[in-house]
Parts: sequence; structure tokens; C-alpha cells
Amino acid sequence: MQDDATSTPDEPQESAYELLQRGRSLMLRRHNAQAAVVLERAARLEPGRGSILEALGRACFNAGQPDRAREVFEALLEVDPSSSYGHFALAQSLRKLDRVPEAVTHLRLACAMAPESALYRGALRRASAWLPGAPGRS
Repeated sequence: MQDDATSTPDEPQESAYELLQRGRSLMLRRHNAQAAVVLERAARLEPGRGSILEALGRACFNAGQPDRAREVFEALLEVDPSSSYGHFALAQSLRKLDRVPEAVTHLRLACAMAPESALYRGALRRASAWLPGAPGRS
């Protein structure tokens, strides 16, 4: 299929669902920057769709774009404030941006929402060690 910029009006365009599936497939093959481009198109077609925002945020984060990932995960949490993964992922982005106190806040929320998650608890433990005044920190 041709890119939107070169498509004629008579050609069918990919749906947001098709773009989401293609983006996920690219991420599975670790083509995260390409996935982010595809998923941005899906997000424009269906703004505020949680599944698209989650995939886009992951692609951006894994492509080394933590600030864009932060923006996307914040948008995800506007759509679904109870998303424990959204809080976890936002925290990971904030940590990459050296915004550790904010990251810890979101990790605490993720842990409260999903107390069974060893992943979230481990991330909170590691991030908390980086807070000013934490044991071993000067």
C-alpha cells in the first residue's frame, strides 16, 4: 500500500485497526521507530483510543523517545485514569527524563492498582532508591 501522501482519493486507506495491527507487528520485530510512525497515523484516525495510545507510547519509549512517550502515556491516563500500566509506563518515561519524584508517584499508583505485580513493585523499589535522601544517596 502506498503512503497517504501519494495515495489517490480512490484508493482505500488503512483503518485505525489495521494501522494498530501493523504497528504491533513492527514492534514485535523491534522496528519501534517505524511502529511509532504507523501508530501516530492510527492515533490521528481515532484520537483517544486507549489501545492505540498504549501501543504508540510503548513504540516511542522503545525507540528512545521518552519525552514523546511521556506525552502519549499522559494522554492514555486522561482517557483511562485507572490504567495501572499507563501509570507504570508514564513512570518509566519520567525516570528516563530524570523526573524521579514524579516517576515514584506514578509507580506508587500503579502498585496500588495492581498490588500483585512484581514488575511494578520492583520498578518502585529501584526508582525510590534514586530519590534524594534515600539510603545510600547523598
